[in-house]
Amino acid sequence: MYWQDDTPKEEIRIADDMVDLRFALKGRQIPVDHAYALSRALQAALPWLAEEPRAAVHLIHVAGSQNGWQRPDELLHLSRRTKLTLRLPKERLADAEALVGATLDLNGHRVELGATSTHPLSGLSTLLARYVVCEPDEAEEAFLSRAVAELSEMGIRVKKALCGMTTSLSLPEGPIQTRSLMLADLSIEESIRLQQQGLGLGRHMGCGIFIPHKGIDPVKKAQERG
Repeated sequence: MYWQDDTPKEEIRIADDMVDLRFALKGRQIPVDHAYALSRALQAALPWLAEEPRAAVHLIHVAGSQNGWQRPDELLHLSRRTKLTLRLPKERLADAEALVGATLDLNGHRVELGATSTHPLSGLSTLLARYVVCEPDEAEEAFLSRAVAELSEMGIRVKKALCGMTTSLSLPEGPIQTRSLMLADLSIEESIRLQQQGLGLGRHMGCGIFIPHKGIDPVKKAQERG
């Protein structure tokens, strides 16, 4: 845990040159560990995706798995509200619309992509990344120190940071380890920059992608009670 004194919070949504493009999903269930399968399926359907440095692919989550601190076992059961989200520069939106009506095979589980909606990046001061790539067996304090240093190089001054659970994502060459990371008391400019650039490796596999969160204090208190 990394903690400094409270500062006034900023809450505002700001449109910028990057947005989240959300697709409706039709399907029954998908593997929880679908990062590699989703990345491969999307790159097969959108060959330019792998070469777009600013693009990112959010992993698919359902109710009960949204907070990033726990995951269900083996399969996610999709609902009508489940979405697939890509973070893209605005000039790529028309290209990505080619996915509407496409069917993706995620390790034998098929999902059909439907209607889209666009959502601007958030100016909220608290952000969460569910998965940030870490070193095997890296201790929490070592991970936090490394993350703070990398963020500092991006011009982001970390005031409050909190690690969550570790998660393993399967790749053909072997698993990679990740940790969830929450940051609070960011300025509007820092929040937008972090959402645009992400942190660490694996953006096309759902890693290093930050989303707005309701706040860090309830999570900190819950961990202290635990």
